[in-house]
Order: sequence, then structure tokens, then C-alpha cells
Amino acid sequence: MNEVKIRAGRVILSGNLNIPKDASALVFFAHGSGSSRHSPRNQYVARTLNDAGLATLLFDSLTPEEEAIDMQTGEHRFNIRLLAERLVHATKWAKQQEQTSNLRTGYFGSSTGGAAALVAAVHAPQDVGAVVSRGGRPDLADEALPKVQAPTLLIVGGNDDIVIELNEQARDRMRCEVRLEIIPGATHLFEEPGALEKVAQLASDWFVAHLAVK
Repeated sequence: MNEVKIRAGRVILSGNLNIPKDASALVFFAHGSGSSRHSPRNQYVARTLNDAGLATLLFDSLTPEEEAIDMQTGEHRFNIRLLAERLVHATKWAKQQEQTSNLRTGYFGSSTGGAAALVAAVHAPQDVGAVVSRGGRPDLADEALPKVQAPTLLIVGGNDDIVIELNEQARDRMRCEVRLEIIPGATHLFEEPGALEKVAQLASDWFVAHLAVK
């Protein structure tokens, strides 16, 4: 795993890049709701993707200063435009790096990062080949939803009632290939036995199916 620094406009973001041998695609992780590249749940999913031959980039969407403000106010975690812009910057950065420039691109978004991933995918339809949202708020992508072209998988816990409804509403507004997977008995953070493993496998299968070189 390599520690990387990503220039995103006027700020520098920290990230962890892992490229398995013979990887043909790179999955970017879009965090939300006070999370970061150190999220144990997203790190677990990333390891599963690595095992399937997919490269991963977990990066902090916010600077340490922005994170400190967000911990007090929560203002940045729901700033979908900002989070999407940071993801677009990270994607452009990867396209400029020799080791990742030729890799196909996928987005994995959690919580509000799910909306950010969809908005970012609209900005680079030719680059983004697949999106997965875990316990996400795709509804917050709003006007971007009908414009998404990347095949999208929405994963929600079966006991996360309100979020299920919001994901159903978002799905119904989308015109691309989209699937909603509900994991029985799981809550918002997928902390129940076997729940996160199911998330990781669903995500891995989706990315492999849609990002594999054909």
C-alpha cells in the first residue's frame, strides 16, 4: 500500500493506494458522514476488492482542518458538491499517474459519499464504468440521478427502513442500469455478523462484472 498526496484545487488530500498485480481497474472510495480513509468498514471492502484483482484508492475527502470543523458542525459531510468535486479531482490525479493512468474507474460511496459518487460520475461519464453505494444517500444526488450513465448498485440494510425508501426513490429516478440489493437483518452500518462480508462480495462482483477488460 502506498501513501499518496492528491492535489484537489487549493488543498492537498491524503490517500492510500493499493494496486494488486495485473489490476485492470481502480475503485475510488467516497466517504461521508464524518468518515475517512481509516474507516474499518471501507478498509475491509477494499481488501476484498484487492483480493479480486481490483486496485483501490481510499482518500480523505476533507482536510484535517475541514474535518475538525465538520466534527463540530456537520456542515461538510452533507456538502455533496464539495465531496463530488474532491472525487473528480482524485480521478483526474489518478489519470495523470503512470501506474494508474490506464486503469478503468469505479466509485464506491458510503453514506453521503454515495450521492457524491453519483454526482462525480455524471462529470466524467467516459471515465467511470461502475458505481456502488453502501448504506448511501443517493437521493441527495438529486438532479444528477437521471444523468448517471454508469451501472449502479445500491446496497442497503434490511432494517434501515428510511434509507431503503430513499434508495428506492433514487433508483426510480435513474435511467441507467441500476440494482437495489437489500441485506436482510442488517442496519445502517452493517455491523451484524456476515453483513459487511455480503456488502463486500456484492461490490466486488459488481465491479468485476462491469470493469473487467472485455
